[in-house]
Amino acid sequence: MNSSAGTAQGFDGRTKALKRYILFDHDGVLVDTEFWYFTAGERALAEVGVTLDKDRYLRDMGQGLGTWEQARAAGVDERTIERQRAVRDEYYQEYLRTEAIEIEGVLEALAELSQYVRMAIVTSAKRRDFDLIHERRRIRPFMDFVLVREDYGLGKPHPEPYLTGLVRLGATREETLVVEDSARGLNSAVAAGIDCAVVHNEFTASQDFSRAVHRIGALSELTEIVRRAS
Repeated sequence: MNSSAGTAQGFDGRTKALKRYILFDHDGVLVDTEFWYFTAGERALAEVGVTLDKDRYLRDMGQGLGTWEQARAAGVDERTIERQRAVRDEYYQEYLRTEAIEIEGVLEALAELSQYVRMAIVTSAKRRDFDLIHERRRIRPFMDFVLVREDYGLGKPHPEPYLTGLVRLGATREETLVVEDSARGLNSAVAAGIDCAVVHNEFTASQDFSRAVHRIGALSELTEIVRRAS
């Protein structure tokens, strides 16, 4: 990794610090799970007579809300919501075990990036789900550490998750890049004062990413972004 300090000219003409660290979101960035999480919630709500509207779900998700806001709006009581939340989690784990959630090119991109930057994961995933996903995958060895939902108090879009990641890395905002696929995650990075690259995910593609510094189609494009500044 090139660890020398320095600056580079950004595409908008501003002088920016070189990126020496990357904080990755997880779901939708490193593994293709966003659709299955939605589907698990959709299935759980259908059991109590509620149809989960995808467009509203995506809007709510951008504000740190999600499945259960629609349940409450439909008059579902909190006791039932808690029961169906557990059901949703069971369905989601079923999908994690049985569905193909790999994203092509992720391992190759991480191997290339590891020559230039230190990396970590900051995810909203629960530890149980994260561990299940990575029982037989080879992503974790590229990471300095992983922060799951139990490792911080306030979730995305609050800045706490990424600020916690900065502290763990011993990094400054200026030399760090966040990689996200959702408006919720982008808003978290922006609130933390960290540049964010949004990678295309078909499921979240309709969300507002106007505050992203970079829009990329695949993680392989990050290598060029980092190398241009090295």
